[in-house]
Amino acid sequence: MYPFSITKASTTREAVDAGRRGGRYIAGGTTLVDLMRETVERPDTLVDISGLPLREVTVTGRGGLRIGALVTMAEAAAHRKVRTTYPVVSQALELSASAQLRNMATVGGNVMQRTRCAYFRDVTAACNKREPGSGCAAREGYNRTHAILGTSEDCVATHPSDVAVAFAALEARVVLLSPGGERTVPFTDFLLRPGRTPNREQAIRQGELITSVEIPAHPRPLKSGYLKVRDRQSYEFALTSAAVALHIRGGVIREAKVAVGGVGTVPWKLPAVEQALLGERPSDRLWGRAAESAADGAQPLTHNRFKIELLKRTVERQLRIVGDDT
Repeated sequence: MYPFSITKASTTREAVDAGRRGGRYIAGGTTLVDLMRETVERPDTLVDISGLPLREVTVTGRGGLRIGALVTMAEAAAHRKVRTTYPVVSQALELSASAQLRNMATVGGNVMQRTRCAYFRDVTAACNKREPGSGCAAREGYNRTHAILGTSEDCVATHPSDVAVAFAALEARVVLLSPGGERTVPFTDFLLRPGRTPNREQAIRQGELITSVEIPAHPRPLKSGYLKVRDRQSYEFALTSAAVALHIRGGVIREAKVAVGGVGTVPWKLPAVEQALLGERPSDRLWGRAAESAADGAQPLTHNRFKIELLKRTVERQLRIVGDDT
């Protein structure tokens, strides 16, 4: 550990003022503390925000949900409104981590977590995300678990969050607070593809604090679910995953929301799959045909070409699970 100071914020105003001066926010600490131990992160000042009043799940107009940034993963997954209205969120949270981590980690911290790329966490390896301009060891290294979508010459690391995939599918919004006021960013714009600046991972400004994630209202009935494919059933990160939400009325798909994880540098929306579903009647043939475009644009690496077919099958299976349940 390197020396650092810590201060506890009692109000959101205190927090954003400290953040504006360079402090790093910490609540559950399940990611940041690990990175500090590994010397990947070396903040001078930590701002403890665990006491702020951001721990509620509330219903918004027409049936959307607002999940406070400090709601723990366990609390969000167990909340009655989350489970009944958007089960895809509950399922993603419950499949994310061990019970101990879910009891500590917050929703805001989860979407801010950094990649699990082994080269990023090894300070002796080249990593543009950790040290811009140093190179990307994963491109020529062992890259079985790395991304095939949204990659660049500078970075091929996947985003690790499961619930972020559900939020992307549901077109959620991130609410941010700064000394200048509040702003809202669409979730799919909040997490950034690496491009030439993989070290910049979120569309967040100096000192801004996540106060909540808001899921907009969707037509009813809405069936949804999350499927995670991994090397083992116990706590493990996704090789592929799929978040699906379908609104079916009169035997026809009126609205479709699909996003995938484990394969992209950010949670990956699949508009071509969504478009292929709209106006169609559910059937096994439809699920297979729609899933064929799930890996469009993929750029596999030496060890992860298998993810192309695995992704298509994951999407097809989850479309069938959610669609047949309607």
